Amino acid sequence: MEWTKEALTELEQVPRFVRHMAKKAVEKAAKEEGIDSVTPEIVLKTKEKYFSLVGKEKEGGSRTTKLAVVRCHTVAEVCPGVGCLKAFTHRKLNFSEYGPDTEIIGFFTCGGCSGRRVSRLVEKLLDHGLDVVHLSSCMCMDDDDYPRCPFKTQIKKAIEAKGVKVVEGTHH
Repeated sequence: MEWTKEALTELEQVPRFVRHMAKKAVEKAAKEEGIDSVTPEIVLKTKEKYFSLVGKEKEGGSRTTKLAVVRCHTVAEVCPGVGCLKAFTHRKLNFSEYGPDTEIIGFFTCGGCSGRRVSRLVEKLLDHGLDVVHLSSCMCMDDDDYPRCPFKTQIKKAIEAKGVKVVEGTHH
């Protein structure tokens, strides 16, 4: 399918890791509409269709708060994350300050000591409007049930350096 120069410029705005899928979706939408050449309008229309909920304000001007949870890679071997997710769903403990306009957009492990993947994943979530990162309870507790995270302070500072608020704890 033929693409106008302006449409290709618009496609360049899509993150590289999903650009191939986005291109296919745009071409499919163009074919469904009987269009032979992709224009910026069809790119934007397709983008709106697939990403209409991402980063949009709700009616009345309120904005969805978007958060992520970082978990200990070691603890994740035996913990499926139920406690963190239940606490969020029911807005308990460290999630009690959030209202219904809050969603989890990321739930991932640190990648192992020294938290090697946190900075990279937080950076990717910024494109999706990330506001807050919770360090899971397993990273914040200092007792016999969980191994103490020797890199918690480092991880927290790396996230804050990206302009994202950090909350220590989820469900304990």
